[in-house]
Amino acid sequence: MSQPRTGTPGDVEEIHWPSLVAAISSISAVGIAIGLGLPLLSIILEKRGISSTLIGLNTAMAGISAMAAAPVTTKLAHKYGVAPTMLWAVLISALSALGFYYAEDFWMWFPLRFAFHGATTTLFILSEFWINAASPPSKRGFVLGIYATVLSLGFAAGPLLFSILGSDGIFPFLVGAGAILLAAIPIFIARDESPVLEEKPELHFMRYVLLVPTATAAVFIFGAVEAGGLSLFPIFAVRAQFTESQAALLLTMMGVGNVIFQIPLGLLSDRIRDKRPLLAGMALMGFIGSMTLPILVNNWLLMAGMLLFWGGCVSGLYTVGLSHLGSRLTGSDLAAANAAFVFCYAMGTVAGPQVIGAAIDVAGNNGFAWAIAAFFGLYALLSGIRLMFVRKRT
Repeated sequence: MSQPRTGTPGDVEEIHWPSLVAAISSISAVGIAIGLGLPLLSIILEKRGISSTLIGLNTAMAGISAMAAAPVTTKLAHKYGVAPTMLWAVLISALSALGFYYAEDFWMWFPLRFAFHGATTTLFILSEFWINAASPPSKRGFVLGIYATVLSLGFAAGPLLFSILGSDGIFPFLVGAGAILLAAIPIFIARDESPVLEEKPELHFMRYVLLVPTATAAVFIFGAVEAGGLSLFPIFAVRAQFTESQAALLLTMMGVGNVIFQIPLGLLSDRIRDKRPLLAGMALMGFIGSMTLPILVNNWLLMAGMLLFWGGCVSGLYTVGLSHLGSRLTGSDLAAANAAFVFCYAMGTVAGPQVIGAAIDVAGNNGFAWAIAAFFGLYALLSGIRLMFVRKRT
């Protein structure tokens, strides 16, 4: 059996804008729907008297579904084509999004969550593969920076829509399902531009997790810190004597950092042949920023400034990690590795809240910062050791 193609230059010499517009706009529409749906569903369950534990259990179906969908996505795309698979995923996610309104019994929300997040996971994997395939190696980081920026804006627009629409009636569900269905338009228009998977991946799915470990570990840390940090930061901030509105504004500063640093980090990664030192450096900065959280709790402005920069470091792990993946693999191997990439992200979203929540229970409020620092520190240490090992071999 031949080895997967690593380090092979891509076939694309210039940015292929029709493909990129299709992939980026479609997944951004899905991002808006997810950003609207997550608070909408939680509030409705709260109104129905469902316990927080059960709400959390239902929400955790997102990560479980993503881990289940990731290994089969590449097989479906190989059999039916990238664009047709994405169009079916759009339809399934839109129907399941609307289905929440009609599902009276709570147990029905579990298969609906599984279908919705499984379909959106397929869209994320194939969109990112499409973007990587349509990007020239010299500009891949820049293109992925645009993708991450637009996607972040889509996620931010979702809660804003929720604040306008509220949780009553069918209208919020129609808006969410409609946003997802809009994603089908650019995919259909550019369907003939979608990449073709002519060969099956050469390795078993889980082998791709280990094939580019710097990238897959980076996205695991990103998922853990993003999911755990965003969900538990309000608790940390309120216990540190910030008001709820101040805590919300601090989260907003993290989101702003997420948006404004994506393209600059992408451009920087394009200038660096080996992306691994940049990933290790961002993890180290994330570690330092996490350790300063307990020190800055008495100064909102300093905390806001640090979180602005820290948010950029966190999100950069995803963007640069994805760029590193695209620089190492091509074709079916890249599609399979992209699925492994999203699988590791989903694992992080499941592990992060559990570890960080337990750290708060065991070590008090500062356990929040220490647990996040441990995630960053472990990645920085392991990636540093790997870098030294690889350089000694060469």
